[in-house]
Amino acid sequence: MLNLRETWFISLSALAVAFVLVGIFFASTGNSAMEVFYSLYRGAFGSWFSWQNTLVRAAPLMLTALCTVIPARVGLIVIGGEGAMVVGGLCAALVGLALAPTSPMIVIAGMALAGALSAGLWIAAVGALKYFRNVNETISSLLLNYIAIAILNFLVVGVLKDPATLNNPSTHAIGEINMIGNMGSSTVHWGLAYGFLVCVGLWILCRHSVFGFAADVVGGNLRAARLAGLPVAKTLLWCCFLGGAAAGLAGMLEIAAIHGRANNSLNAGYGYAGILVAFLARQNPLAVIPYAVLLGGIQASGGLLQRVHELPDAAVYVIQGIIFMVILSSELFYGKFKWLQGKLDQGKT
Repeated sequence: MLNLRETWFISLSALAVAFVLVGIFFASTGNSAMEVFYSLYRGAFGSWFSWQNTLVRAAPLMLTALCTVIPARVGLIVIGGEGAMVVGGLCAALVGLALAPTSPMIVIAGMALAGALSAGLWIAAVGALKYFRNVNETISSLLLNYIAIAILNFLVVGVLKDPATLNNPSTHAIGEINMIGNMGSSTVHWGLAYGFLVCVGLWILCRHSVFGFAADVVGGNLRAARLAGLPVAKTLLWCCFLGGAAAGLAGMLEIAAIHGRANNSLNAGYGYAGILVAFLARQNPLAVIPYAVLLGGIQASGGLLQRVHELPDAAVYVIQGIIFMVILSSELFYGKFKWLQGKLDQGKT
């Protein structure tokens, strides 16, 4: 595993470089970079209203990021969080409609189970294709995104469509009584707490369990894992399943906490943004939390940037793209800062 201090040092340095490049981009549009950054801050964290918008977006980002983080611990680069979220949300909506006559607790529990199980199996298929047929997991998970979106569009426009939803084809609503409520008087739903607990739980599993140790060995040296007699296939498939289940829970929360029905809003790009969060977190489920809040804030500030500085909606995606490219480039520097560990050790003595 990578040295923790080096990981944080390089990730934060890469973020600093990325924001310098973002500032240059802002200046190229004829705006003052400092003024745009201030608007970015106001839109993300400048008020309680801004914080609420940020946290609402952070919840699905936490969970979809785990779809990349957990398989990465066994050496797989899975980018299928978008598809897993769509599958989980669609299956959760169907189960919610089927269980609607029962109590809300049963409906919500059934939706969570259906979303996590269906999406977990969806991403586990990626791991199976890799292990048994040597199919590249990055390509297969990306293609499965398009298949999931196509299935969603086919069903909500066809047999599952509510005739009352003309402009935005959707399934029937699960009912207001079966929705997950907000935290107190805020607009932040309880899905944020679910995301936080899943991140913490998976961090404990990865760092303080035999399964987590086995996953690290498989990801670090597959041949050594086989020689040690570790269950490589089982570990790999479980990591893919857990990552997919987290993304499926994100889809379920979008249904049960925001939309109330399945439609194309499930394909909102959270799965793709979650990849960036995962790369920033460097396979650490706990680090996903602050980075998801940061990316959620950037997304929440898009409207303010458009109104105040006349920047297009795509400006948010440009910012995310610049950060992603710098993070990828920073891979070249891992293992090159051994002096940092030496300085810190000297400081302790």
